[in-house]
Amino acid sequence: MNKLTKKSRIILYGCAGLGVNMLNMIVGSYLCSALIVGIDTWAPEDIGLWTYAHRDLVIPALWMVLAAVAKVLDGLIDLPFSHFTDNLRTRFGRRKPALLIGLVPMLAAYLLFLVPLQGSATVLNTMWFALLLCAFYGTYTLTMLTYYATFAEVVDNEQDLVLLSNTKSICDVVYMSISFALVPVFVGLGMNIRIVALLFLPLALTMLIPFLMLREKKYTKQEIAEAKKSENKAERSTVMQSIRFTFRDKPYILWLCVLFVMNMGLQLFLSGINEYFSNTNLNMTLVMAPSFAPVPLTIMLYNRLMKKKGFGVAFRVILLVFALSMALMGLIYSIPKAWTTPFAIFCSVLCSFSIGAFFSVTYLIPSTRAALRREENQSASSMYYAIQGLFEAASAAIASSVILTVLKITGGISLTTILVAVLCVASCALSFILPKEMLLIGKERKQSDGEDAN
Repeated sequence: MNKLTKKSRIILYGCAGLGVNMLNMIVGSYLCSALIVGIDTWAPEDIGLWTYAHRDLVIPALWMVLAAVAKVLDGLIDLPFSHFTDNLRTRFGRRKPALLIGLVPMLAAYLLFLVPLQGSATVLNTMWFALLLCAFYGTYTLTMLTYYATFAEVVDNEQDLVLLSNTKSICDVVYMSISFALVPVFVGLGMNIRIVALLFLPLALTMLIPFLMLREKKYTKQEIAEAKKSENKAERSTVMQSIRFTFRDKPYILWLCVLFVMNMGLQLFLSGINEYFSNTNLNMTLVMAPSFAPVPLTIMLYNRLMKKKGFGVAFRVILLVFALSMALMGLIYSIPKAWTTPFAIFCSVLCSFSIGAFFSVTYLIPSTRAALRREENQSASSMYYAIQGLFEAASAAIASSVILTVLKITGGISLTTILVAVLCVASCALSFILPKEMLLIGKERKQSDGEDAN
């Protein structure tokens, strides 16, 4: 495979996932919520814009279970899909066909998700949307796993890989900013959320960038046949060995427990903030933009803190800052209306310090643990990310499919930010179970302190 050497081309390649990530955000944060009206979730004049048809289209209790199952399955399929994309051999190459196999059905599932089979909350409708959600998450996972798998293949040195990864992180902030800033603007202009979802569909064309830039080896029939023969029982068992190897890493398992609680809070925030603001008469774009705009600066501040105090202190600070901002935001319903907008903007700016750092945390720990144990098992590096993805999917299922649905159908949506704050504080408390070696990650130490720190 030809390598990318120009910085401009590397940056362009790092932007390829933006559109697909955006569609995933639309589905998880807006379309799933639009299927249930709930109690006092939206202002009366907005119900027709934020929902499909002014009424529930799924049975809430059944949907809560099925949507949670879909998210858990999304985490489970990382392993087989990773094996598939790594071992695919065709006369058209390896990564491009895998991208195509994932992207086309994903777009089809996205479009079909906009079309209910019936006009009311029925079992058929609920099963239909649950099936489409599984299809969308599965094909989205295959698409993005394949794209991520090309990162180490398209660059030839560590500096270029860092540039590529940083570009992807910035794009993560961009698509979330677009989601929280522009979607409410379009809805405010009188567009139904389904129309808004269609407006963002062309962004998926960014995934054509790998198709145009990848120069892959094309396999002959003989090479394809030999590749199939190599998939023997011994190689398949290596996957299970990697899983067992990763689960024997006790510090990492402790981290996954901390991450599980933290991610529940973050996912509840991302999935429920739209409904939370719906009855406050606040401009969501005006309120949410300050939480993402300062992210590049806040990431720099977080990194400086980590260099001085280590990962443990920095991580606890971002959790407590985020908890404070969410707790303060919980006062929106009780303060004078004249002060709600500036107060909400203040809370949004406050939480921006943590949002930027949350993106980097989930890359830092698995990479450092994998590097630390690489000499013991060089084939287990990707397994750290796969297992973490499973834990993240399970926590997201509880937060956005169970907790948020319960809040909506019971009229408790105003408690969303308070629950987010509680979960962040709980994660901070759990972080004290982490070993010292993990808490000191990233800390700049004098040469004489190195042995003691380790």
